[in-house]
Amino acid sequence: MSERDGGTVSRDQPGLVDRASDALAQACRVGNNARRALLSPSGVRGALLEAAWIAGHLVMYPFGVAEERTLDVLGRMQTQSLPPVQRGLLVGDVEAAGTPILLVHGIVDNRSIFTVLRRGLRRRGFGVVGAFNYHSLVDDIRAVATRLADVVEELCEETGYERIHVVGHSLGGLIARYYVQRLGGDARVHTLVTLGTPHAGTTPARYFPHPLVRQLRPDSDIIADLAGPAPGCRTRFLSVWSDLDQLIIPKQSAKIEHPDLNARNVFVRGVGHLSLLVDGRATHEICTTLAHLDHEGHTVATGATSITSSPARRRTATARTATPGSSAAGARPSR
Repeated sequence: MSERDGGTVSRDQPGLVDRASDALAQACRVGNNARRALLSPSGVRGALLEAAWIAGHLVMYPFGVAEERTLDVLGRMQTQSLPPVQRGLLVGDVEAAGTPILLVHGIVDNRSIFTVLRRGLRRRGFGVVGAFNYHSLVDDIRAVATRLADVVEELCEETGYERIHVVGHSLGGLIARYYVQRLGGDARVHTLVTLGTPHAGTTPARYFPHPLVRQLRPDSDIIADLAGPAPGCRTRFLSVWSDLDQLIIPKQSAKIEHPDLNARNVFVRGVGHLSLLVDGRATHEICTTLAHLDHEGHTVATGATSITSSPARRRTATARTATPGSSAAGARPSR
């Protein structure tokens, strides 16, 4: 500290000013990007769809409050009454069609949010779809992840499958990722799909004092824990994110960028936070990923995008032998 004209001036003041200027510039860039996304034709359509889906979900919400007692199971071995798409997946890959899928909702929500997505999965031939309810206002991520571990074990025991798929929306994706990375869930979860999940935290969480919301801050201990080493993680990850997600700031926070994880990030333009669950492109990516992976997670269908296509994973796999099908024609680029 030094005295000047009767006052004190911190030697760190120039550094503080620089950091404040950088933060202001970043905030302006985020604001400009959000404004351009919202005012574009796709942004306007996305905003209208988001509003409509919110209204529809409010009507369905009471029907999802109760815990799901039984799995939604189609007759996996009965093909006569199934439409062609369902019958095709069942006949072509019995394991893919029968592998259980567990849906995990986000904060202040319940299993009713998956009404449309669940129907989409069923129409495409996936025969075992269940949902996991939790109370986010009284739990935290670690506690819910522990409960999720118990539910997964029960699901595996009930269906006879050693590994399942998990689809998590928003906070649900972060809970499932914590289970996979830190509670040994990679032994049970073949593929984890996240939709609008703040993998690197989200800035709005700074302004809510609730204990669970604080865990979604970019500098929280949960986010730091998940960014730590995860050697040997067996689970494959698919993260779907959008430029119109109003709850994830910055938007890129919904991407999984981790050198130890086998992850692919898929960008969909003009889709709101809740609308990710009813967007046809997102549903197509989910179904394609779950239908075209063998037991070890390698792509088995020509034209399907390899799960190893993310930049972070490619950097760690340069010395490895290429996975069969990883350069399939027509693969959609990761963003």
